[in-house]
This record gives sequence, structure tokens and C-alpha cells, in this order.
Amino acid sequence: MFNRNNLVENHWFIGKLILCRKIMRKGTIKSSKLVLAAMLLFMVLQFQAIHARVHHSKPTKYTVGDEEGWDLVIDMESWTRGKPFHARDLLVFKYDAQRFDVAVVNQEGHDSCTVNDGAKVFNSGNTKISLVFGANYFIDSAPDVCAAGMKMAINATAPPPSF
Repeated sequence: MFNRNNLVENHWFIGKLILCRKIMRKGTIKSSKLVLAAMLLFMVLQFQAIHARVHHSKPTKYTVGDEEGWDLVIDMESWTRGKPFHARDLLVFKYDAQRFDVAVVNQEGHDSCTVNDGAKVFNSGNTKISLVFGANYFIDSAPDVCAAGMKMAINATAPPPSF
């Protein structure tokens, strides 16, 4: 990805290449291979410098339910609204392990409040789960607790690049 400043830098560089080529055609520079090698080296170094600035942002850490935690006092589906979730973001579920748990399920498990085959159930009271790219579904494994609002669906997009 190039921003406007990189585009200006590239236009400047291309202009210098054209100027050097005109000078070489006129014969004023005898060692054209040396000049061409130097220009090529400069171009490679500039390319590396531009791309070295681009890297992915750090994952964001979210405490599910904020200060209330993973609990029935908050509607978990509404807690997710407006938050820009990305793959690799970390969800921290804090809850009373005597009353609740967290199950990572598929869409059918989320929609029906059931723990599907292959689902993972956590019950430590302090569960940390990294989001995967795409759909992520979480429920409490007790169907009545899930139906009362302890479930959420999150669509995690690709991490944004940062400069």
C-alpha cells in the first residue's frame, strides 16, 4: 500500500531515472553500467524502506462484558455491537466458575443454545480466547442460561495494517 507521500517519492525517483537515461544516451557518462547499478540499488533500498513501515497492528484485548464480565446482568449480543473485532484479538471471559462457563461452538450451537460436537467448554472463571478470522460463536453450555442472553456471535475481520 502506498500513501500520497510514497507516490510523490516514486514520481521523483522515476523522474531521476529518466534524467539519468537521457544523460547516458548523450554519452556524457562513460560508466553507464555503474550508474545503472547504483540506480537499481537505490530503487531496491527505497522499496525495502517503504515496505518496512507496513506491519500488522497489535491485537486488542477485550474483557467480555467490561466490568460486569460474562454474566446475565448484561446482554452479551449487545455488548459486541460497535466494537471492531479482528482476527487475533483476545477475549477475556471473567465469570463465576460455580455458575457459568464458556463454550466455543458453531453457528448451529449458538442459534439453538446447544453444545455441538467438537465444541470446547471452559470453566476456569478466567478464560482467554483469541479470535479467529471469520465467525466466532460463544455460549454458556447450560441451555436456559444461554437462552437468557449468555451467548454472542463475533465476526472477526483481518487485522488492519499500521504504518
